[in-house]
Amino acid sequence: MNSSSAQNLLKELFAVAVKAASPDFLKFTDLFPDPPKGKVIVVGAGKASASMAKSFEQAAKALWPESEYEKISGLVITRYQHGLGCDKIEVVEASHPVPDEAGEQAAHQIIQRVSGLSADDLVVCLISGGGSALLTVPADGISLDEKKDVNKQLLSCGASISEINCVRKHLSKIKGGRFAQFSSPARVVTFVISDVPGDDPSVIASGPTLPDETTCRDALEIIKKYNIQLPMRILNSLAKGELETPKKTNPIFSNVAKPVVMGTAKQSLDAAKEFAEKQGINAVVLSDCIEGEAREVGRVLGSIALGLSNIESEAFTKPLLLLSGGETTVTVKGGGRGGRNAEFLLGLTESLHGDKRIFALAADTDGIDGSEDNAGAITTPETIQLAAEKGLSIKDYMARNDAYTYFQQVDALIRTGPTRTNVNDFRAILILES
Repeated sequence: MNSSSAQNLLKELFAVAVKAASPDFLKFTDLFPDPPKGKVIVVGAGKASASMAKSFEQAAKALWPESEYEKISGLVITRYQHGLGCDKIEVVEASHPVPDEAGEQAAHQIIQRVSGLSADDLVVCLISGGGSALLTVPADGISLDEKKDVNKQLLSCGASISEINCVRKHLSKIKGGRFAQFSSPARVVTFVISDVPGDDPSVIASGPTLPDETTCRDALEIIKKYNIQLPMRILNSLAKGELETPKKTNPIFSNVAKPVVMGTAKQSLDAAKEFAEKQGINAVVLSDCIEGEAREVGRVLGSIALGLSNIESEAFTKPLLLLSGGETTVTVKGGGRGGRNAEFLLGLTESLHGDKRIFALAADTDGIDGSEDNAGAITTPETIQLAAEKGLSIKDYMARNDAYTYFQQVDALIRTGPTRTNVNDFRAILILES
């Protein structure tokens, strides 16, 4: 396999992984809700919410009588440029990863749409990664500007997604199960596409319809751990438990069904593995829930790849493909451009030292690495040499958190545009024969 073929294979694998994560409600006919006696209100938030809404409409049209399909109305919030035209459900675009006024206004509209319903009504909640920033209604006494500021701090401090969402839940009027307060006593069915390691629905988009196991004390410990700066009145409210989220014993959850997880990183990795094996490539899924500092994860996986490249055994027959997913983090210390997948590849590229046998791709399945215009990047045995010829030093670009610019200058960025789904990071390392 030559360099061009290896790179094309990695790009094909990423496309297969993204396709496997695309919402398709017709695959869930056994779990698709029956039409109610009353209204059908479809709401949601996330990078996949528009495609989920469109797929839900298609399934309802196929599975329900026309008279029941006509009952559908609703509103979902997605990231700018991630919208799709739907028949019955309004799609609003807003800012991610830092919330804005458009998201706040749309979230208030969602609250209005589900308020005052009866037990005969059905609320279908479509949740995917990115929903935490998009579904923004600050708790009483907290301004949108304050929510924006804490989001920015959380996103740059190296906190995990679970830690970030714990804090977000306790500063919100709608997340962490509080949405169920507005929709009660209507029946609530939640469909989710998971972007979090472990696929815990209560963490995805900060679990708006589900009881929260975290506490105000947990949120305070995370704030202290990462030195997040907040006004004293908010810290005092957390300390007094005034911003506590509803727990599983709360009667507001009595009509909330167990959530249906439609898409996960594991599904995407398994699809990529199957595709590779059909091409005669030995493929291994290392994990679907790798977390940690992006560049360090890159260095570790690079070292593993180098080690395996020198092992000759039936278990590690070459070509060998190492697949992994999850969500790494970046502690931002410089002012450069980049996302966690590009930064992961910086660490990996550095550790490979231009090994002639190893190629790798890392990209976010939503098509956006961080907040840039690329999904991720690709590294080849020639990457570090091409960079050196241009006078680029990996260490300098790491110090500036400028992975985007590094890979841009060697023409190695992967651009797909918005995919309208999101099961987080996809990483593929291809080891060829010596």
